[in-house]
Amino acid sequence: MQELNYNENSKVLNHNDEVISFKCELQENLQKAMKEFVEDHPNWDQYRILQAAIAGFLMQKGFQNRDLTRLYIGNMFSMNFKD
Repeated sequence: MQELNYNENSKVLNHNDEVISFKCELQENLQKAMKEFVEDHPNWDQYRILQAAIAGFLMQKGFQNRDLTRLYIGNMFSMNFKD
């Protein structure tokens, strides 16, 4: 299976933010769906999808944090929030 390419989205990442990389295994169906989504939506990459998904999940579970909200909205709508 071909891996998705990483393209840093400078609109989403704040230069003051620390980025921590981690390795995770995905089921093949999920990886294929992400690949197809990225091919159809070139302004997204797998990192932006995972960040939005994790942030959205935490917000749905009641985690309240202004930085998390900014990250989620920034990923979903390609916005960059400055303090």
